[in-house]
Amino acid sequence: MIGLLILAQKDFVAGLIAAAAHTLGERPAQLEGVGVDFSQTPEPMEDTIARAVKNVDCGDGVLILADVYGATHTNTACRLLVRGRIELVTGVNLPMLLRVLNYRRLGMDDLIDKALSGGCGGIVCAANIPALREAGG
Repeated sequence: MIGLLILAQKDFVAGLIAAAAHTLGERPAQLEGVGVDFSQTPEPMEDTIARAVKNVDCGDGVLILADVYGATHTNTACRLLVRGRIELVTGVNLPMLLRVLNYRRLGMDDLIDKALSGGCGGIVCAANIPALREAGG
């Protein structure tokens, strides 16, 4: 099973993990979050992220889900990436996380596709949902 690491602002990480645990009825295995300390320099941040990757990797690789591409923590995580083994997807949201948690026995490339589709598919404008339009909602 592919391990999951969430990188984001600390309250956001905690909220995502708590919401996933609530939805699934338990805290998922091989899921860890690193709450970003924006005052931390890249070197200790890289050590923290590397340790977290190691903690969730049970041999099938690690998918890192992060909030914003281009921020110090994602730039730091990019130095740890190994194609097909340790990957990064940004723009994490709860639909993305839930989708990934339900499909992480897939291979890495398929899991990345699920993450992307879950993240994008979870963004909707309720007024554009046909059933709501027809009901006058």
